[in-house]
Order: sequence, then C-alpha cells, then structure tokens
Amino acid sequence: MSHRRRKVAGSRAGHAFRKRTPPPGARPGEMAIPPGASPPRIHVIDYSPDAVTERDVTDVAALASYRASQTVTWIDVQGIGDEATLRRIGEIFAIHPLALADVVNVPQRPKVEVYDGHILFIARCAALEGSETLAMEQMSFVLGPRYLISFQEQYGDNFDPIRARVRSGAGLIRTLGPDYLLYALLDALIDGYFPILDRLGEAINGLEEEVVSQPTRRTLERIHGMRRSLLLLRRTLWPQRDAIAALNREENPLVAAPVHVYLRDCTDHAVQILDAVETYREMAVGIMEIYLSTVSNRLNEVMKVLTVMASVFIPLTFLVGIYGMNFRHMPELEWRWAYPALWVFMVAVAIGMVVYFRRRGWIGSDERKGGGDAGGA
Repeated sequence: MSHRRRKVAGSRAGHAFRKRTPPPGARPGEMAIPPGASPPRIHVIDYSPDAVTERDVTDVAALASYRASQTVTWIDVQGIGDEATLRRIGEIFAIHPLALADVVNVPQRPKVEVYDGHILFIARCAALEGSETLAMEQMSFVLGPRYLISFQEQYGDNFDPIRARVRSGAGLIRTLGPDYLLYALLDALIDGYFPILDRLGEAINGLEEEVVSQPTRRTLERIHGMRRSLLLLRRTLWPQRDAIAALNREENPLVAAPVHVYLRDCTDHAVQILDAVETYREMAVGIMEIYLSTVSNRLNEVMKVLTVMASVFIPLTFLVGIYGMNFRHMPELEWRWAYPALWVFMVAVAIGMVVYFRRRGWIGSDERKGGGDAGGA
C-alpha cells in the first residue's frame, strides 16, 4: 500500500467507517460507487502445477473462458470505479448481487458470506502514513471452484511475494487450489500488521519518554491520534479474526481439508496481533494518565511558587502600608535610622519566612519535602 492513494485514518479515524450506501429504499444489490474511485485494472494469473500464464485484460468478456477452466485462475481487479465492468464480472462468474454490492459499498465490516457456488470474504488491510497515521483499505475476495477474484479499492498492494511464489512454484501454492491461494493472500494481509505494530510500539515508547520529560500540547494530540489508530485497528481485527475462524470452522466443498490447518495458523497470527493491540491500547491509556498527572504537577509547582511569593510579600506590604499612611505623629518618623531599619526588618521577615517554608518542606528538593511532610505529620 505504500505507493497508492489511501483513505487516511489517524486524525480522521471516524471517517474510516463512514460507509457509502445506496439511497434509502434502493433495491437489494444496488451499488454506491465511491467518489473518485479508480477505474478497474484487471490482471489474470492462470496456473497449474506445471505452468503459469499472466495477462492484463481490457475486455471483460475475455474472462468467460476462465469460468470453467481446469487450472487455477487468480483474477486481480484493482479499482472499483466502473459499475458496468463490475456487474459484467458478476454476470460471468454468477456472483450474487448482494456480494457484489458488499464489494463496492465500502467500507464493510470484515466478514465471510457463503453463497451458492462461491464464498465472499471481506478483509481490511492497513498501512502507516508517516509514523503514526493509519490508513485502511478494503480487500474483497470471491472464491469459486477453480478461481479466486480479488477486488481492491486502489492500485497497488503487498501481494508481490505471493505472485512471486506462484511464478516460481515455491511451496504448495501451485499444487493446491484457489482456497490455498485465498489463505496465502489473507496471511499476507494479516502479517502486514506486524511491522505496523512494531512502529506503533516505538512511537508509544517515544511518547512515554516525551510525556515524562517535556509534555506539550502536541504530545496530547499525538496521544489522541495513537488511541484513535489503535481503536481503528481493534475494530478491524476483531471481526477479521472471527471471519477467518468462521471460514476455517464451517464445512464447505470450496475449502479443502488440507487448507484448514493453514487457516488455523492465520487465525493464530490474528490473535497475536490483537493481543499486541490490546497491550498498546492499555499503554496509551496509561500514557494519557501520566500526561495529565505531569501537567497537573507542573501546574501545582507554578501555583506553589506564586503562593510562596505572595505569602512572603503579604507582611512586607502590610509594613509598607502602615508607614505609608499620612499621619504626622507616628513612631520612628523622626529617627535617623528608621528607613534602613525598616528595610532590614522586612528583609529579615522575608528570609525567615523562606527558611520556615523550606523546613516545613513546602519548597525545596523532594527529599526536603518528604522530611517536612513527615515532620508535619
């Protein structure tokens, strides 16, 4: 996803779940093409244990030959901006109108739906823009007897390692059916979350150090952005994990028995990611509490300094106020050393109050505070 235009979450995470829907009262299966959606690009990889062929398809009608093919066909559709093209694909492969609508009306909640002759799997993939801003995209898969159709919102993906395995014949990917190909693509999507979590973990550690040392308003914004990103991950990964588990749990002739063990491994990876997300969410909550505590402590320090200064000047103001009154007969007015004596007395009062405050532990080092508090108790 690094080289595509994405939907940005993070600071606008709430918009990531603003689903495009047909108008109220529309017939079932009505499509709502997202504004600015890219026109479809279709790439076909047809393979068997012995051979692989690839081609870009511009005429959708050419896909009809793959409907009854004895080889395994991966039809990769990138872009969902042309309703006519998508409906024609649906007609060729007998995709249920409701399944086709789920492909287009994004974003959908990750899920698996079983229809007559095919299975629809809705997944979400994620990427980071910058260091903390999360971007999400929907991936839809239609699994048939000998074909797999993948629908992507935008151009580009992280499936190049899977394509390389198909071309080279490495592993089991060319010896098993399209159900194994679906597993491989889902596993690539799930594994793509691990580096994202690593970077989020580094960002959280940096935030923790920043909160303790020098928190600013920007720090608070980053904490809120991090919490939104982690919440979006959680809302995405929980149903995605459940969908993979359901695909593995339910018996269906389109998913062969040898593939179930791999789907269990994919579910286990999803659980690991969810555990990490939950841990990071708790850390983000803790960082927010540390931030509030740090800011409160800084405010208390400022208020304490101002209070001490005001307390020191209150008696001095009192003395100056007395001697500033316009009375003729006042003590010491005719005394030569009255003015410097008053200054000496006021300085002595100020120093005495500061010393008293320090002994009480109200100002000074943390050690003095602890001793003063104990003495006061």
